[in-house]
Amino acid sequence: MNDIYDCIVLGGGPAGILASISCASEKNSVLLLEKLPKIAAKLKATGGGKCNLTNTLSTEEFMAKFGKNGRFMSHALEVFNATDLRDFFAKIGVETIARDGFRVFPVNHSSSIILSALDEELKRVGVDVECSVAIETIKKEEDIFIITSKDKTYKSKNIIIATGGLGYPILGATGDGYIYAKDFGHSITSTHPAMMPLMTKEKNFASCKADTIAKAILKVNIPKYKNLKLVGDLIFTKEGLRGPVILDFAREITPILEKYNEVPLLINFLKGKNEEEIFSHLKNEIAKNPTHTILENLETLLATSVATEILNICEIDTSLRFKQIEGFKREKLVKTLAWTPFTIIGHEGFKNAMITRGGVELKEIDSKTMQSKIIDGLYFCGEVVNIDGPCGGYNLQWSFSSGFLAGKLGK
Repeated sequence: MNDIYDCIVLGGGPAGILASISCASEKNSVLLLEKLPKIAAKLKATGGGKCNLTNTLSTEEFMAKFGKNGRFMSHALEVFNATDLRDFFAKIGVETIARDGFRVFPVNHSSSIILSALDEELKRVGVDVECSVAIETIKKEEDIFIITSKDKTYKSKNIIIATGGLGYPILGATGDGYIYAKDFGHSITSTHPAMMPLMTKEKNFASCKADTIAKAILKVNIPKYKNLKLVGDLIFTKEGLRGPVILDFAREITPILEKYNEVPLLINFLKGKNEEEIFSHLKNEIAKNPTHTILENLETLLATSVATEILNICEIDTSLRFKQIEGFKREKLVKTLAWTPFTIIGHEGFKNAMITRGGVELKEIDSKTMQSKIIDGLYFCGEVVNIDGPCGGYNLQWSFSSGFLAGKLGK
């Protein structure tokens, strides 16, 4: 063991592992410190253990999905993009595939093979790995960083903070990186849980848990946020809503929820059909089957359980025919089918949040190197910085790319 390492990496998640490998590949002495008993606990849980590593979007399309902070990633993606990531994994024995043409997984859809391969690569390039290390202080004296744990002191010329965010504390997230960054003079933006189910005031759709709504359209029903809209698959739960579209939309909803306590949503379950198209569809169904009930009419559009709940909202007897329904209730039905109202009232916080929205202020980091603009030799990568993306391999690719770039130590 060297008395003074060229680099110490804090955090054994995807960003920290790639940073360690990248740095050691440049003939640097590298130590990776992880507070849990094993590295990559969160990576193992990613995508339900299947490990959606990245996706096949072009760099421009990829960055656009991250919103206004997306451009910050351009240099990291230039030096290590999705193709580079897949090539890297192929070289360490993990073949990948995009069966749906978009999401990239290991061929055998298991995170275990990823972890084994990364473990072997860390050994091959000579990274020292120490787990179960609880860091107590980090300071810089002259040109050397001094890290103290309960029973050890470590020294390094450079450090890379790859400690992740606040999501899934059961997998080790405590926000330590934010504390270290603040101690060195960095600003932390407000942090919010993201990528998780949402709770609604309305519980009547709990009976529809077995039904997935494909390509539901969600929008926030607050004038200031009228442009917030998302399309994707939606699932009902006992407490509210989940599914890919909800996991993605949660990134936008949690900061608004903190501000307003309740967030009204409008959801279209009918792939964007408007009131006119819905009314026309119902007329055609009635013409074809004049004796059918309104529930039978709606079953041509929606699952029975969902159709039943929408009729309940409109206080319409499911056994009535359309022509037997009062005019104002017909109008309400068509409006509710076009945009069903929901009210988001909460979430489980960081407990089940896959990622964190917010983090180390980007203006204080050099995007070409991931080095701090405040402290020489201090680098950041992955979720600890103020960048977060939707489901679909976005956040893992960012972790790998930023880790790879940080590991170059500005070269």
